[in-house]
Parts: sequence; structure tokens; C-alpha cells
Amino acid sequence: MAKHTTQILILGSGPAGATAAIYAARANRKPVLVRGMQPGGQMTITTDVENYPGFAETIQGPWLMEQFEAQAKHVGTEIIEDHIAKVDFSKKPFTLTGESGDSYEAEAVVIATGAQAKWLGLESEKKFQGYGVSGCATCDGFFFKGKKVAVIGGGNSAVEEALFLSKLASHVTLVHRRDSLRAEKIGQDRLFATKNIEVIWNHALDEVLGSDKPLSVTGARLKDVNSGETQEIEVDGIFVAIGHKPNTDLFKDSGLKLDKEGYIVTTPGSTKTSIDGVFAAGDVQDKIFRQAVTAAGTGCMAALEAEKWLEAH
Repeated sequence: MAKHTTQILILGSGPAGATAAIYAARANRKPVLVRGMQPGGQMTITTDVENYPGFAETIQGPWLMEQFEAQAKHVGTEIIEDHIAKVDFSKKPFTLTGESGDSYEAEAVVIATGAQAKWLGLESEKKFQGYGVSGCATCDGFFFKGKKVAVIGGGNSAVEEALFLSKLASHVTLVHRRDSLRAEKIGQDRLFATKNIEVIWNHALDEVLGSDKPLSVTGARLKDVNSGETQEIEVDGIFVAIGHKPNTDLFKDSGLKLDKEGYIVTTPGSTKTSIDGVFAAGDVQDKIFRQAVTAAGTGCMAALEAEKWLEAH
């Protein structure tokens, strides 16, 4: 069991964590980055990436994250394969414990543990993830230009995804398991006024239909929640929009302020949290944009703010 001591400890290795590491390392702070449960974050389950600036051709999400990590390492970040199991923010330096048994001592901490899209848990949904099944319309909507898509859900995110997709897809089917939407009234009004959006009420996604060669979605089997009867619809893409869950279970009793959905609360226009010396970046504190480029931006902010904070202390 090793003990790691650092000025800046970074939790998470997605775009936010890796960018924070690059900036902290270049400030000669010799940061330690703990990779966490899903090294590379959500980008590693994203296949084609067309909206990350700087690449004219489509790139692969896992490849992009490998580049982020290689760059962080190159400029002087120590990257450790571990997952933090316990944090103590009550005194300085902060002490954290990994699942490996290793302990970490840090002057400042950048939390970039991300969030996860909630999934329905169907085998077929998992099989076609990244091949027609997506949890993010702004990330993948472009690939369904002029095609038919389905959105699963009935809250604000489902309505927003459906409206966004209606500008790209030829037809959008919103599938909701109840007979009314939970989304805000203004969003509902816009949805019902959009000609190429159709709503199928009281139905749930029963199975994603598709072909194996090449792996692609061809339709959806929907089940009536009242009668149990099923129907099949033809779609090229399925967007599951039943919400996101930030990876913050670890911080529930840490004294860190979380909002009612579990996201870390940061000072507006900053990555500062309710604990002095602890900063949060990326999807763990951003429930609005949830893009690799915005996560990278807040990762940069967190490193610069941590650097400034260390200077002052």
C-alpha cells in the first residue's frame, strides 16, 4: 500500500480530468491523476466524434481520450490506475483512500468524476450502444440527418432531445410510458407544435431491433404498458433520454454541497465548490451542456483556479 503526495490531485480521466492534468502539469505542480472506474470517461463509449474542434475527419472517442492521456503524461502528470473509495475534506492536506488501499494526500483536489446517462438495462440496448443507440442528441444527432429516430422518455431532457432531433431527422417518435409528459409546459407546447414529431403514449421500449452486419438499428419493438401488446416501428436511431446520474455517491457525506439531483454545486462562472481548495469540472457539475469540449474547458478552469489558490495559500 503506497502513499501518494501531491499539490493537485485530479479524480477522473475524461476530457475534464485530463485537461486539468495538462494545465496543472504545465504549471509545474506535478499533479497526480487517478483514472477511476471508467478510464477516459463517457468518450470511451462514443464511437464516431465529429464535433470536437481541430479534427476535419471523424475521429473515434477512445482514440481521442488516449491522446488526452498521452499529452497529460508527456507534460508531467503521474497517472494512477485506481478508484477513490473514501475522502476526507475536513482538514488540510486532504486525504483520500483508493480501493487499492493506497492513500492520497493533496493540497488541492479537482473532482472530474463525470456523470452517466441512465439506461433502460435492455440487452439489445447495450448491444447497439454507439451503433444507433445513443444517450446524447447533440453528440450524435448529426448522423441521423434525414432519417427516422425515436426518443425514449417524458421529462425535460426527452423533450429537448426530440426538439433538437426534429431539425435534423425526417421524423421523430417520442415514446413515453405514461399518458402525459413531465416536461415543462413551454417545452411541451413546442413539441406538440412540431410537425415531424409524433408521440406514442403508454408505451415502453421492449427491444431494439437491428442487423448484425453491419451492426445497426433498424427499428424498435414497443410494449403497451397497460395491455402488454407490442408493436414495431421502423427507426434508424434510438435516443434514450431518461436522465443522467452524476458520479458523486463518494461525496455524499464529505461536506461538499450537492444539488437535489446530486451534481456538485460550483460558484457561477467558476469551478470552486463549497469546500475551499476543492474544485469540480465537467459533467459532475454541468447538467446543461454535457459536451467533451465544455468539459475540457472547465477542466482548464479548475487547474488555473487550483493553481491560483495554491499560490495564495
